[in-house]
Amino acid sequence: MMIEQIKLKRGIAIGLHIEMQHASLIVVKADLGFVMCGYLDMATAEMLGDVAARTSGVSTLDDVLTAEVKSVTPKAKELGIVAGMKVADALELMF
Repeated sequence: MMIEQIKLKRGIAIGLHIEMQHASLIVVKADLGFVMCGYLDMATAEMLGDVAARTSGVSTLDDVLTAEVKSVTPKAKELGIVAGMKVADALELMF
């Protein structure tokens, strides 16, 4: 397991990377929300009213930052986060 501080323009996010049996589980948490890998469930984040974005096909924290947002919760949309934007840009909007 690796926990890492990720310095962005608007704040410092916390990245969590856990090697599971068949893939990596990755979450990057900012002040207002988080970005998760495809391992986790968007429906639950939406049901809980979280600001969340999901990406997929990533295996490291660096991969996440350069990846594309695949889906977002309604609360994330309210902050201007949309599918297709870079994860690093989405995280900036979560501060």
